[in-house]
Amino acid sequence: MSFHIDSAVHKKRRSQNLGVAICLVLFIGLIMILSLVKLTNAGPVEGYDHAPRPTLTEGASE
Repeated sequence: MSFHIDSAVHKKRRSQNLGVAICLVLFIGLIMILSLVKLTNAGPVEGYDHAPRPTLTEGASE
């Protein structure tokens, strides 16, 4: 016994859900691409740990 009846409301909701799914996939892809570009183009990463670092002091280059 099948209860498969597609009305206009079901078709409209399905197309809206598909649009939202495509937008989510594109947004996740954009975030991944931006993250990969940032990681591959970054130099040495130094975290901020509230301690003085020799690379940021003025006399380090002398």
